[in-house]
Amino acid sequence: MYLHSKLQNHKEMINVALIGCGKFISMFLSQYNQLKKINIDSIVDIDIEKAKLNCINSGLNKETIKKINFVNSLDNTLDRNIEIYIEATGNPIIGTQHASKVIQANKNIIMVNVEADVLCGKYLSDLANKHNINYSMAYGDQPSLILEQIEWARLNGFLVTCAGKGTKYHSSFEYSTPDNVWDNYGLTQKEAKEAGMNPKMFNSFVTGDKSSIEMAAVANASGLKCPSNGLTYPSVGVLDIANKLIPKDKGGLIDYEGQVEVISSIDENKKQIPNDLRWGVYIVIKAQNNYTKKCFKEYGMITDKSGNYSSIWRPYHYIGLELAQSIYSISLDKKSTGATKFFNAEVIAVAKKNLNIGDILDGEGGFAARGKLISSKDSVDNNFLPLGLSDGATIKKEIKKDNFIKISDVNINWNPEVLKARNYQTNLIK
Repeated sequence: MYLHSKLQNHKEMINVALIGCGKFISMFLSQYNQLKKINIDSIVDIDIEKAKLNCINSGLNKETIKKINFVNSLDNTLDRNIEIYIEATGNPIIGTQHASKVIQANKNIIMVNVEADVLCGKYLSDLANKHNINYSMAYGDQPSLILEQIEWARLNGFLVTCAGKGTKYHSSFEYSTPDNVWDNYGLTQKEAKEAGMNPKMFNSFVTGDKSSIEMAAVANASGLKCPSNGLTYPSVGVLDIANKLIPKDKGGLIDYEGQVEVISSIDENKKQIPNDLRWGVYIVIKAQNNYTKKCFKEYGMITDKSGNYSSIWRPYHYIGLELAQSIYSISLDKKSTGATKFFNAEVIAVAKKNLNIGDILDGEGGFAARGKLISSKDSVDNNFLPLGLSDGATIKKEIKKDNFIKISDVNINWNPEVLKARNYQTNLIK
């Protein structure tokens, strides 16, 4: 809290390195000229010229860009005076490798890469604790903002009944591909291209892959449960959150007192619902006694019909435009803006079409499989294939559309660090 005031007395520059220079980081770069005491020491990207172009398009001048150390390998930065790394490649395998190297070099790391965090986050977070450095969610992304609300509620003595975000979801979108993503997302191809939006990455938002991944991250950071059969995406406007996102035995739609859920901004006919929360986040809290319940009413808080449950929401998240919050929090307060504490939730791969022997899966947002949120225990007990391991995996047996894919159904070229991380986490369950 009050980081801006604390920053006024901070003398030293905060040196950061960016790993991956795509859309999220471009948004951060657009704020860079206005940020105090932050210095971009290095940018790591496999396409340095494109990274430099993104810097220019984001508003950095040529003199600023010349001062940045552009490299295509993380190894070329680990001996530099860098306080915080930001991993934003979006690749769960590469991201895990990067995070492990950064942590073992005793550097703080912010994981824009939620995919890696969900796949191996408990291992990486525990490794960071051993090295006494910060492993953090990225502020601006919805998981961190949701966790901020959860932390506030629990700190002040409320029970968190439900927490989550909004999105544009329809059941037919589960089979969306990078070829038809923009029709479902609501943009033209020209608009998407001009904004630098990757069709495969943004297809993961449309299919529900990204929502499942982000809710797994929230569950693993907060200890909240997964729904019993994956996210259900009810169409709920903000004024009805407290009525609907409460347990079924209390007249609501959720399975448990204390779970994650994502709500849709459109109905079954794909029409926009009133007061939707497509871009925002929310929590539902429960009064623990009658006096608190009375206070909800006296101070005009929106509640369910019983008056026991109230909701809080934030209508927007500003993505990379808010990333500086994480940087300042780590540097000035030595605190993360959310971090994995549990291995509660997984996102597993479900066949998006009939798969044949020899087919190669293409991961999140692709043509072959989609993600489903389940408990880590169910995933480990049934040997299901995490979506984060699916990119490049080769099918060994025929799998019908909509069937769960198991690790034994595929050949995986295991990365040693990822294998170590996965064994560490599965042993926690077993």
